[in-house]
Amino acid sequence: MGTIVWQTEKIRYCEHAGCEVGLEVEAVYPPESMPDQPARLGAHRCSHAGVCALNNQASCVWAGTNPTYDPFAEK
Repeated sequence: MGTIVWQTEKIRYCEHAGCEVGLEVEAVYPPESMPDQPARLGAHRCSHAGVCALNNQASCVWAGTNPTYDPFAEK
């Protein structure tokens, strides 16, 4: 089994949360028996997602409560 690590990809100010949040990605590194394989990227999440999900209003795709709104999309 590989090693699963949550890595912070970006740090941004979030208007909804009112503070800086970390945008994280789940990286799965292969076991030592397969050293030439790159890490596989899985899920994405926000470091503030748990608090936003409890606010009773849809926030964004990073919190998992509104899949159509990404406030951090590059424009």
